[in-house]
Amino acid sequence: MSRYVMGIDNGSQSTKVAIYDLEGNEVAFGFYSLKETLSPQPGVVIHPDDDLWDSVYGAIKNCLAKFTGNPKEIAGVGLCTIRCCRVLLKEDGHLAYPVISWMDSRLNKPYVHTDDQVKYVTTTSGYLGFRLTGEFKDTASNYEVHWPLDRETLDWSQDDEVFKANGLKREMVFDLVKPGEKLGTLRKELVLEFGFNNDIAVVATSNDKAVEALGSGIKDEGTIMISLGTFISSMLLRNKYKENAINFFPTLACIPFKYVYESNGIRRGMWTVSWFKKLIGAELVTEAGKQGVSEEEYLNSKAQEVPVGSDGLITILDWLSTPSIPYRKGVMIGFDQRHTKYHIYRSILEAIAFNIKNNIDDMLDEIDVRLNDVVVIGGGSKSDVIMQIIADLFGLPVHRREGSSSACLGAAICVCQHLSIYKDFYEATSKMVKTQQTFLPNSKNHVLYNKINDTVVKNVRVHTDEILKLTYPIFN
Repeated sequence: MSRYVMGIDNGSQSTKVAIYDLEGNEVAFGFYSLKETLSPQPGVVIHPDDDLWDSVYGAIKNCLAKFTGNPKEIAGVGLCTIRCCRVLLKEDGHLAYPVISWMDSRLNKPYVHTDDQVKYVTTTSGYLGFRLTGEFKDTASNYEVHWPLDRETLDWSQDDEVFKANGLKREMVFDLVKPGEKLGTLRKELVLEFGFNNDIAVVATSNDKAVEALGSGIKDEGTIMISLGTFISSMLLRNKYKENAINFFPTLACIPFKYVYESNGIRRGMWTVSWFKKLIGAELVTEAGKQGVSEEEYLNSKAQEVPVGSDGLITILDWLSTPSIPYRKGVMIGFDQRHTKYHIYRSILEAIAFNIKNNIDDMLDEIDVRLNDVVVIGGGSKSDVIMQIIADLFGLPVHRREGSSSACLGAAICVCQHLSIYKDFYEATSKMVKTQQTFLPNSKNHVLYNKINDTVVKNVRVHTDEILKLTYPIFN
């Protein structure tokens, strides 16, 4: 009998669900878009209604509708969710307050208990795991900032003072398991609806970026993963935690007791591309329709016609500034008569590459590592244009992986770990992660991009910050 595994990737803009055979070949894929987050007042960002669960449920249904096999042959479900959110639950495990987004300024501080109906404080993986299984369990590897986690044990701290410092009590948090371990068995009503076996396991993963790192197949110290999503960052796999890191964040990996070093990121990274598409609006839909291609394919074809460097149009991607630098805004400079809407689009893609390259360089300088190659994942990796831009800027081979979602595949790998399909996580990634295409750098473009980066891009904020400090109190 054939056997399959399912991976869930609950992200900031949509939930994706994929079904794989045990060799990592994607056999079905579905997704379900999330609603726009709400900001009822400055600093507050919440997910409306029960949107996260609705999207997970809808994506599973959509994926199963495209699956031609027998759902009873699916041996397990891996759950990966948005990280750095906070979920407040009633005693029955349902929402006491809308899910608080990672973009919410309240998450920069420990939890403050103000509502007596809140019985549990958890993460998105804890909440969605409960909705799938009915168990009050969560993965240890989705807890770090402002949580009383002991990294040495991947369990809660035994010190009540540590709990108190984080605004919590032991009875307010879920029990913890490690990535690759069982969160619980799928609820009976969901088993019946989805057509699964009664004993199908829901398996823990990690924070979403670490799951992406696992599903991208990075194992060597000289390989870095760049995730082109709503939040763009990069990750290196490491064996040790680094205290007092300055230019990166050491976070728990999806392999227990391993770590991924994450560079500083770009907030609203690929979201900026969506923002630009909305600006063009109906015209983009019409032109793409005339050529019988998707909007993304049309934009990328037009961007390829724009010279490297966008004829001097420079974009700085501060569409969502951090709380510590609230005055920063997005900037485009260098317009002249040559520039079209497609120059703007290519300039945004180049800005993404410049920004993440500089963040990566800061991290590499701190830990003294040299790169051999780059793996790029996420929705943005489907663009040949940005893949080539990254290859040219870095001067390194850049790999695009097969499949619709590296996080879904990483979640599926965790299921295989739980089922002992392979010897360990490393063997599973070697067997299940596959490269679709490699982009090689153009040496001439590499020289030009680095000249632009070193002489212009790295120096723009020195000047624009002073102007934006003056506009900030007027418009905010």
